[in-house]
Amino acid sequence: MSGTGMVSVSSAAAVFDRLASVYDEKFTRSTIGRAQRNQVWHRLMLAFQPGDRILEMNCGTGEDAFFLARNGISVVACEASPEMIVIAQQRKNQEVNAAKIQFRVLASESLHTLETSQPFDGAFSNFSGLNCVADLEPVASNLATLVKPGGRVLLCLSSRFCLAEVLWFLARGQVRKAFRRLRGRTLARFEDLVIVVFYPTVRRIRHIFAPWFHMESFRAVGLLTPPSYLESWACRHNDVVKFMTRVDGILAGWPLLRCLGDHVLLEFQRNAR
Repeated sequence: MSGTGMVSVSSAAAVFDRLASVYDEKFTRSTIGRAQRNQVWHRLMLAFQPGDRILEMNCGTGEDAFFLARNGISVVACEASPEMIVIAQQRKNQEVNAAKIQFRVLASESLHTLETSQPFDGAFSNFSGLNCVADLEPVASNLATLVKPGGRVLLCLSSRFCLAEVLWFLARGQVRKAFRRLRGRTLARFEDLVIVVFYPTVRRIRHIFAPWFHMESFRAVGLLTPPSYLESWACRHNDVVKFMTRVDGILAGWPLLRCLGDHVLLEFQRNAR
Protein backbone atom coordinates (compact mmCIF):
# COMPACT_ATOMS: atom_id res chain seq x y z
CA MET A 1 0.00 0.00 0.00
CA SER A 2 1.02 3.57 -0.54
CA GLY A 3 0.45 6.60 1.62
CA THR A 4 -1.52 9.72 0.74
CA GLY A 5 -1.05 12.25 3.55
CA MET A 6 -1.96 10.48 6.76
CA VAL A 7 -4.22 7.96 4.97
CA SER A 8 -2.99 4.55 3.86
CA VAL A 9 -4.51 3.92 0.43
CA SER A 10 -5.26 0.41 -0.81
CA SER A 11 -5.27 -0.87 -4.37
CA ALA A 12 -8.57 -1.30 -6.20
CA ALA A 13 -7.86 -5.03 -6.44
CA ALA A 14 -7.54 -5.32 -2.65
CA VAL A 15 -10.80 -3.48 -2.06
CA PHE A 16 -12.76 -5.52 -4.58
CA ASP A 17 -11.23 -8.74 -3.29
CA ARG A 18 -12.79 -7.81 0.04
CA LEU A 19 -16.15 -7.04 -1.57
CA ALA A 20 -16.26 -10.06 -3.89
CA SER A 21 -18.21 -12.43 -1.64
CA VAL A 22 -21.05 -9.95 -1.08
CA TYR A 23 -20.97 -8.00 -4.36
CA ASP A 24 -23.77 -9.90 -6.11
CA GLU A 25 -26.00 -9.76 -3.04
CA LYS A 26 -25.34 -6.07 -2.35
CA PHE A 27 -25.43 -4.76 -5.92
CA THR A 28 -25.88 -7.24 -8.80
CA ARG A 29 -29.19 -8.61 -7.55
CA SER A 30 -30.33 -5.41 -5.83
CA THR A 31 -33.34 -3.36 -6.98
CA ILE A 32 -31.19 -0.36 -7.88
CA GLY A 33 -28.41 -2.46 -9.38
CA ARG A 34 -30.86 -4.20 -11.71
CA ALA A 35 -32.58 -0.96 -12.69
CA GLN A 36 -29.33 0.81 -13.58
CA ARG A 37 -27.78 -2.24 -15.26
CA ASN A 38 -30.81 -2.71 -17.51
CA GLN A 39 -30.32 0.85 -18.78
CA VAL A 40 -26.74 -0.03 -19.77
CA TRP A 41 -27.73 -3.37 -21.28
CA HIS A 42 -30.15 -1.63 -23.62
CA ARG A 43 -27.30 0.47 -25.01
CA LEU A 44 -24.94 -2.52 -25.23
CA MET A 45 -27.39 -4.37 -27.45
CA LEU A 46 -27.64 -1.34 -29.74
CA ALA A 47 -23.85 -1.11 -30.02
CA PHE A 48 -22.89 -4.79 -30.34
CA GLN A 49 -24.23 -7.57 -32.54
CA PRO A 50 -24.36 -11.39 -32.30
CA GLY A 51 -21.04 -12.76 -33.50
CA ASP A 52 -19.03 -9.80 -32.20
CA ARG A 53 -15.97 -10.34 -30.01
CA ILE A 54 -15.85 -7.80 -27.18
CA LEU A 55 -13.30 -6.81 -24.55
CA GLU A 56 -14.75 -6.07 -21.11
CA MET A 57 -12.80 -4.17 -18.47
CA ASN A 58 -13.68 -4.32 -14.77
CA CYS A 59 -16.01 -7.28 -15.25
CA GLY A 60 -16.60 -7.97 -11.54
CA THR A 61 -18.40 -11.29 -11.09
CA GLY A 62 -19.27 -11.49 -14.79
CA GLU A 63 -22.90 -10.34 -14.89
CA ASP A 64 -22.49 -8.28 -18.08
CA ALA A 65 -20.34 -10.92 -19.78
CA PHE A 66 -23.00 -13.57 -19.16
CA PHE A 67 -25.68 -11.26 -20.57
CA LEU A 68 -23.70 -10.65 -23.76
CA ALA A 69 -22.89 -14.35 -24.16
CA ARG A 70 -26.58 -15.23 -23.93
CA ASN A 71 -27.07 -12.83 -26.83
CA GLY A 72 -24.48 -14.49 -29.05
CA ILE A 73 -21.54 -12.19 -28.27
CA SER A 74 -18.09 -13.50 -27.28
CA VAL A 75 -16.38 -11.72 -24.39
CA VAL A 76 -12.85 -11.54 -23.02
CA ALA A 77 -13.68 -10.25 -19.54
CA CYS A 78 -10.91 -8.71 -17.44
CA GLU A 79 -10.86 -7.76 -13.76
CA ALA A 80 -8.13 -6.61 -11.36
CA SER A 81 -9.57 -8.55 -8.41
CA PRO A 82 -8.61 -12.25 -8.36
CA GLU A 83 -11.45 -12.98 -5.92
CA MET A 84 -14.01 -11.48 -8.30
CA ILE A 85 -12.66 -13.72 -11.07
CA VAL A 86 -12.92 -16.79 -8.81
CA ILE A 87 -16.63 -16.10 -8.35
CA ALA A 88 -17.08 -15.34 -12.06
CA GLN A 89 -15.48 -18.68 -12.95
CA GLN A 90 -17.77 -20.46 -10.49
CA ARG A 91 -20.77 -18.80 -12.07
CA LYS A 92 -19.48 -19.71 -15.52
CA ASN A 93 -19.97 -23.39 -14.70
CA GLN A 94 -23.72 -22.70 -14.56
CA GLU A 95 -23.87 -20.92 -17.92
CA VAL A 96 -25.14 -22.59 -21.09
CA ASN A 97 -23.07 -20.22 -23.26
CA ALA A 98 -19.95 -20.44 -21.10
CA ALA A 99 -17.69 -21.15 -24.09
CA LYS A 100 -18.24 -17.59 -25.33
CA ILE A 101 -16.54 -16.09 -22.24
CA GLN A 102 -12.89 -15.97 -21.15
CA PHE A 103 -12.15 -14.48 -17.74
CA ARG A 104 -8.73 -12.98 -17.01
CA VAL A 105 -7.18 -11.31 -13.98
CA LEU A 106 -6.06 -8.05 -15.54
CA ALA A 107 -6.34 -4.44 -14.40
CA SER A 108 -7.41 -1.73 -16.84
CA GLU A 109 -3.99 -0.11 -16.37
CA SER A 110 -2.36 -3.30 -17.73
CA LEU A 111 -4.23 -3.67 -21.02
CA HIS A 112 -0.91 -3.36 -22.84
CA THR A 113 -0.05 -6.88 -21.62
CA LEU A 114 -3.16 -8.45 -23.15
CA GLU A 115 -2.26 -10.76 -26.02
CA THR A 116 -4.86 -11.28 -28.73
CA SER A 117 -4.70 -12.82 -32.18
CA GLN A 118 -7.12 -10.30 -33.71
CA PRO A 119 -8.59 -6.90 -32.81
CA PHE A 120 -11.81 -6.75 -30.84
CA ASP A 121 -15.06 -5.57 -32.41
CA GLY A 122 -15.59 -3.31 -29.40
CA ALA A 123 -15.01 -2.82 -25.70
CA PHE A 124 -16.81 -1.61 -22.61
CA SER A 125 -16.54 -1.00 -18.89
CA ASN A 126 -19.55 -0.85 -16.61
CA PHE A 127 -20.23 0.77 -13.25
CA SER A 128 -17.30 2.86 -12.11
CA GLY A 129 -14.33 0.54 -12.48
CA LEU A 130 -12.57 3.27 -14.42
CA ASN A 131 -13.22 5.73 -11.59
CA CYS A 132 -10.47 3.86 -9.74
CA VAL A 133 -7.92 4.70 -12.45
CA ALA A 134 -5.91 7.88 -11.85
CA ASP A 135 -4.79 8.34 -15.46
CA LEU A 136 -7.13 7.25 -18.26
CA GLU A 137 -4.81 8.17 -21.13
CA PRO A 138 -2.92 4.83 -21.15
CA VAL A 139 -6.28 3.04 -21.07
CA ALA A 140 -7.42 5.01 -24.12
CA SER A 141 -4.20 4.44 -26.07
CA ASN A 142 -4.19 0.72 -25.26
CA LEU A 143 -7.81 0.37 -26.32
CA ALA A 144 -6.84 2.00 -29.62
CA THR A 145 -4.47 -0.90 -30.32
CA LEU A 146 -7.01 -3.52 -29.24
CA VAL A 147 -10.22 -2.31 -30.93
CA LYS A 148 -10.61 -2.37 -34.69
CA PRO A 149 -11.31 0.84 -36.66
CA GLY A 150 -15.02 1.57 -36.48
CA GLY A 151 -15.41 -0.50 -33.31
CA ARG A 152 -17.48 0.93 -30.49
CA VAL A 153 -16.35 1.51 -26.91
CA LEU A 154 -18.91 2.10 -24.14
CA LEU A 155 -17.72 3.41 -20.78
CA CYS A 156 -19.98 3.77 -17.74
CA LEU A 157 -18.43 5.86 -14.94
CA SER A 158 -19.68 7.58 -11.82
CA SER A 159 -20.54 11.13 -12.83
CA ARG A 160 -19.03 14.35 -11.48
CA PHE A 161 -22.48 15.60 -10.35
CA CYS A 162 -25.33 13.30 -9.25
CA LEU A 163 -28.58 15.21 -8.81
CA ALA A 164 -30.27 12.48 -6.74
CA GLU A 165 -27.27 12.34 -4.40
CA VAL A 166 -27.14 16.11 -3.97
CA LEU A 167 -30.84 16.33 -3.14
CA TRP A 168 -30.70 13.36 -0.77
CA PHE A 169 -27.83 14.68 1.33
CA LEU A 170 -28.97 18.32 1.26
CA ALA A 171 -32.34 17.22 2.62
CA ARG A 172 -30.42 15.73 5.55
CA GLY A 173 -28.21 18.75 6.09
CA GLN A 174 -25.07 16.94 4.90
CA VAL A 175 -23.71 19.62 2.59
CA ARG A 176 -20.18 18.23 2.33
CA LYS A 177 -21.45 14.82 1.23
CA ALA A 178 -23.90 16.41 -1.19
CA PHE A 179 -21.13 17.99 -3.24
CA ARG A 180 -18.27 15.55 -2.59
CA ARG A 181 -17.94 14.53 -6.24
CA LEU A 182 -17.32 18.10 -7.37
CA ARG A 183 -13.85 17.97 -5.80
CA GLY A 184 -12.87 15.55 -8.57
CA ARG A 185 -11.69 12.85 -6.19
CA THR A 186 -12.75 11.34 -2.88
CA LEU A 187 -11.58 8.69 -0.46
CA ALA A 188 -13.97 5.75 -0.20
CA ARG A 189 -13.76 3.48 2.83
CA PHE A 190 -14.51 -0.23 2.89
CA GLU A 191 -14.07 -1.55 6.43
CA ASP A 192 -10.37 -0.94 7.14
CA LEU A 193 -9.45 -0.27 3.49
CA VAL A 194 -9.39 3.09 1.73
CA ILE A 195 -9.39 3.71 -2.02
CA VAL A 196 -9.15 6.90 -4.08
CA VAL A 197 -12.14 7.42 -6.39
CA PHE A 198 -11.80 9.89 -9.27
CA TYR A 199 -14.64 11.79 -10.97
CA PRO A 200 -13.43 13.04 -14.37
CA THR A 201 -15.76 15.28 -16.35
CA VAL A 202 -17.23 14.19 -19.67
CA ARG A 203 -15.20 16.91 -21.36
CA ARG A 204 -11.99 15.56 -19.83
CA ILE A 205 -12.70 11.98 -20.88
CA ARG A 206 -13.58 13.05 -24.41
CA HIS A 207 -10.29 14.99 -24.61
CA ILE A 208 -8.29 11.98 -23.43
CA PHE A 209 -9.86 9.63 -25.98
CA ALA A 210 -9.89 12.15 -28.86
CA PRO A 211 -6.60 11.09 -30.52
CA TRP A 212 -8.03 7.63 -31.24
CA PHE A 213 -11.81 7.77 -30.74
CA HIS A 214 -14.65 10.17 -31.39
CA MET A 215 -17.55 10.44 -28.98
CA GLU A 216 -20.89 9.59 -30.57
CA SER A 217 -23.07 10.31 -27.55
CA PHE A 218 -23.36 10.24 -23.79
CA ARG A 219 -26.30 9.79 -21.45
CA ALA A 220 -27.16 9.54 -17.79
CA VAL A 221 -27.55 6.20 -16.05
CA GLY A 222 -29.55 6.60 -12.87
CA LEU A 223 -30.86 10.10 -13.50
CA LEU A 224 -33.88 9.57 -11.25
CA THR A 225 -33.10 5.98 -10.28
CA PRO A 226 -31.16 6.56 -7.04
CA PRO A 227 -27.58 5.55 -6.17
CA SER A 228 -27.02 2.06 -4.78
CA TYR A 229 -26.61 3.17 -1.16
CA LEU A 230 -30.36 3.98 -1.16
CA GLU A 231 -31.25 0.31 -1.69
CA SER A 232 -33.26 0.02 1.53
CA TRP A 233 -35.41 2.97 0.40
CA ALA A 234 -35.77 1.43 -3.08
CA CYS A 235 -36.98 -1.88 -1.64
CA ARG A 236 -39.77 -0.06 0.19
CA HIS A 237 -40.75 1.92 -2.91
CA ASN A 238 -40.37 -0.58 -5.73
CA ASP A 239 -43.20 0.91 -7.83
CA VAL A 240 -41.60 4.35 -7.54
CA VAL A 241 -38.25 2.95 -8.71
CA LYS A 242 -39.94 1.31 -11.72
CA PHE A 243 -41.54 4.66 -12.61
CA MET A 244 -38.20 6.45 -12.19
CA THR A 245 -36.53 3.91 -14.48
CA ARG A 246 -39.14 4.47 -17.19
CA VAL A 247 -38.65 8.23 -16.97
CA ASP A 248 -34.87 7.72 -17.11
CA GLY A 249 -35.34 5.98 -20.44
CA ILE A 250 -36.97 9.14 -21.80
CA LEU A 251 -34.80 11.85 -20.25
CA ALA A 252 -31.36 10.25 -19.93
CA GLY A 253 -30.06 11.59 -23.24
CA TRP A 254 -31.40 15.12 -22.94
CA PRO A 255 -28.87 17.98 -22.89
CA LEU A 256 -28.03 19.17 -19.37
CA LEU A 257 -29.91 16.26 -17.77
CA ARG A 258 -27.51 13.70 -19.23
CA CYS A 259 -24.75 15.04 -16.96
CA LEU A 260 -26.76 14.68 -13.75
CA GLY A 261 -27.14 10.92 -13.24
CA ASP A 262 -25.46 8.62 -10.74
CA HIS A 263 -23.42 7.37 -13.70
CA VAL A 264 -22.76 8.60 -17.20
CA LEU A 265 -22.50 6.26 -20.18
CA LEU A 266 -20.15 7.49 -22.91
CA GLU A 267 -20.24 5.91 -26.37
CA PHE A 268 -17.16 6.20 -28.58
CA GLN A 269 -16.22 4.92 -32.03
CA ARG A 270 -12.67 4.02 -33.01
CA ASN A 271 -11.27 6.37 -35.64
CA ALA A 272 -10.30 5.00 -39.04
CA ARG A 273 -6.55 4.51 -39.30
